[in-house]
Amino acid sequence: MSTLRVTAEVLTVHDHPNADALELAQVGLYRAVVAKGAYRTGEAALYIPEQSLLPAELVEELGLTGRLAGSRSDRVKAVRLRGELSQGIVCRPKALADVDLTQAATEGTDFAEQLGIVKWVPPIPPTMNGEVESAPDLLPWVDIENIQRYPGIFEPGEPVIVTEKLHGSACLLTYVADDDRVYVSSKGFGAKSLALTEDPRNLYWRAVRAHGVPEAAARLADRLGARRIGIFAEVYGAGVQDLTYGADGRRDTLGYAVFDVSAEIDGKVHWLNATHELKNELPLVPRLFEGPYDADHILDFATGGETVSGRELHLREGVVIRPSNERYSPVTGGRTIAKAVSGAYLTRKGGTEYE
Repeated sequence: MSTLRVTAEVLTVHDHPNADALELAQVGLYRAVVAKGAYRTGEAALYIPEQSLLPAELVEELGLTGRLAGSRSDRVKAVRLRGELSQGIVCRPKALADVDLTQAATEGTDFAEQLGIVKWVPPIPPTMNGEVESAPDLLPWVDIENIQRYPGIFEPGEPVIVTEKLHGSACLLTYVADDDRVYVSSKGFGAKSLALTEDPRNLYWRAVRAHGVPEAAARLADRLGARRIGIFAEVYGAGVQDLTYGADGRRDTLGYAVFDVSAEIDGKVHWLNATHELKNELPLVPRLFEGPYDADHILDFATGGETVSGRELHLREGVVIRPSNERYSPVTGGRTIAKAVSGAYLTRKGGTEYE
């Protein structure tokens, strides 16, 4: 899940092809449906992204009472309005009436706290929960920003690798070679440096034991001379999320697919190529493309059917894009990595979003 920032943005306004009273306000590569004439190209407005939880007074002010997602109708979610995908909310709240939004857009000011907007955190089912312990040695995962929100992450023509993004639950495993210790965590607990105590009922521990992940991590640590190895994967199957890919999560046939690997060597953490390091060792997420970066071409990969089951049982959640050679990104202020999510996935009915 990406980080939550509620910022002012300079808009590009387009006609809505199916509605005379509506227009499309573009932020990055996202488009949000707005009332015709409310904004003009070059003007600045506030952009509230998907997965934001809005306070009741702001929902009422924006005229969105009963129109948002969630049990309290307060969560921003992608929707189709007159056939066009609308992602996020473009607005000018009264609380920011005295703010120069054009200047705020230049400065990148985050208004989330001022407006009482917080990030929605998915519920945790019992099989993904459990007793936790402090784990300062746990290697953390990083939030991935959406390429449509930050289209400048990659340079045109830059060599990239595109892998399929699976709809499961992220599993973090850290192997510490010094004391032959294994830590297993979820993305949510891992962000707090907490690990799950081993329990045969726990989804993540069941998956890593069934697929021999601790043993693979130990072999990789020995081969690289690493103090710590981090293996990051999606656990999937029936009972995990609504897209199962044909795996039965209720038994020990849980699906497991590695999407990233890190290693601490000589005191420094390196991100590694999972295909090079773990091919024939562990299941990997499908690699869909390797070649020069072209935004339109890459976004095409985000749609269509999934390739995991071999039967295209579901639509594709999206893709993850990373450079062929790891590098720092001045756009994200950290690792260069991004995702692109399918509009069909975002607007599907009955979807689950457990973390």
